[in-house]
Amino acid sequence: MFVQGQYTEQTQGGKAGLTGGTTHLERFVMDLIFILVALGVGLSMGLPGASAPPLAVSDRVIEAPTPEPAPEIAQDAPIFTPLPVAPAAPEPMPGFTAEDQTPTGKFTTAAEVRMILGATTSNWVAVREYDGQDLIYLTHLLAWRCGLHQISFAVNGGPDQVFPAEPCYLDTAQPNAIKADTVLPYVTAPLGSVQTVTISLLYDDLGTAQETFSRSAILLP
Repeated sequence: MFVQGQYTEQTQGGKAGLTGGTTHLERFVMDLIFILVALGVGLSMGLPGASAPPLAVSDRVIEAPTPEPAPEIAQDAPIFTPLPVAPAAPEPMPGFTAEDQTPTGKFTTAAEVRMILGATTSNWVAVREYDGQDLIYLTHLLAWRCGLHQISFAVNGGPDQVFPAEPCYLDTAQPNAIKADTVLPYVTAPLGSVQTVTISLLYDDLGTAQETFSRSAILLP
């Protein structure tokens, strides 16, 4: 190696060899670059993230469902439910007229006796077995008769019968007094025959009231 001649030859040979090698190297590098470029273009078409061709936009238009229209409210429709109308006053009873209801202090009007009779319904009638008969007493009602137009009774669901009450004594201090000198305060029926009694009242303002009683509820001892 340190011999100058050999060194020169090797250097020159090496130099000549290097010169020839450089031409092949350049071609190799150019071919390699071309291959790499070709590969890069091909790979870019299939790699994730590579730009893809734009998707076609459909020409179809998706329509939203049409909402149902709200119900129309009539202009004259009430905004609240009206209260029920009070029933009309009853027609006047035939043959009777409503009397003045100014209080007299003597219990001679319906306004004065209605509350009393309403609170003492259980005393309206009584049945007593006496002397082989049923006696139907209406004494309590007769004590307030001056505020009534009429007292009727029906036995065992039969027809109404008007009780023949004695008149009111309006010119006295006690108009409702029961004298029982001409009209007795009871009616008679066969013994044990009365099972029910229905009492109907017609007040002198044309108001009415009615109650039905069983024998056991009104039988006196």
